[in-house]
Amino acid sequence: MKFRSLGKSGLLVSELCLGTMVFGEEGPRGTDKATAIRMIHRYLEKGGNHIDTANVYAGGRSEEIVGEAVKDRRDQVVLATKVRFPMGEGPNDSGLSRHHILNSVEDSLRRLGTEAIDLLYMHCWDPITPIEESLHALDDLVSAGKVRYVGISNFKAWQLMKTLALSEANGWARAVAAQYQYSLVMRDIEAEFKDLCLSEGVGLTPWGPLGGSFLSGKYRRGERPQHGRLAVMPDDTEEAWDRRATERNWAILDVMDDIAANYNLTHSQIALAWVLAQPAVASVIIGVRTPEQLEDNLKATDAQAQLPAEEIERLNDVSAPPLGYPYRFIKVYGNR
Repeated sequence: MKFRSLGKSGLLVSELCLGTMVFGEEGPRGTDKATAIRMIHRYLEKGGNHIDTANVYAGGRSEEIVGEAVKDRRDQVVLATKVRFPMGEGPNDSGLSRHHILNSVEDSLRRLGTEAIDLLYMHCWDPITPIEESLHALDDLVSAGKVRYVGISNFKAWQLMKTLALSEANGWARAVAAQYQYSLVMRDIEAEFKDLCLSEGVGLTPWGPLGGSFLSGKYRRGERPQHGRLAVMPDDTEEAWDRRATERNWAILDVMDDIAANYNLTHSQIALAWVLAQPAVASVIIGVRTPEQLEDNLKATDAQAQLPAEEIERLNDVSAPPLGYPYRFIKVYGNR
């Protein structure tokens, strides 16, 4: 496992991050506690040091499982969690107010069994709370030693830029990480965020690198899934089947089929290797559910080293999203 700097900070994170959204979740897509703990230990044994969770994952059970798994090896782990979404029925049990942030962090510290959160993300923009209030509260937590680094997730580009500018103007802790959906079938963030993160020294920590399992290699044209994640996702969600089963995406899988056969790699390893090769990416979140998936995904770092640059370029070309305005205009007329 190799390590990369997390944005413009001195914090080193493994290039694969263990995502824990389904740990403790009930139902067919969840991972039970015992299996989850074994997977966390295996990930650490293989050299990973970056574990990502959130207070809302499995109603807080994900944080509890992660905390129990790392309690005797806490110094090996860069522990990331999030705040923003509802954690209760009250009007102040959601959002990015000082009230909710401070209460949520105390609860997360208790569930995680730790004195400090290494990386705390604002999970989504709050349209009600002034961002100055949120950033000041986060800075107070950093000063108090309860949070070490700050990140953002699911903000628009102007919102991220505003947080960076306000943090610098006021001397507050500055975001070093940005967590967004990013994969061969979901390259929307490239229009703004790739350049923004490179310019401002913010490390991308992508989630969904397998496109909600679409890039795992188990789907074929004309065969709508009857089981699994894509079979149950509602039509209005990011990972709905109709959003994935497009001609462009099938063409991506055709190229992946060819690469998999030529290099003896799995589709998941190829998909992860492509994300790892993208500029600004610091650590890719692998959302594994089973030990078998974990073992497969952990080999993606070797796959990236194995794939020649021309194969990465083939994947770039076949998955390139259409450029809208003003990006098409800038590409044609903006060079000097």
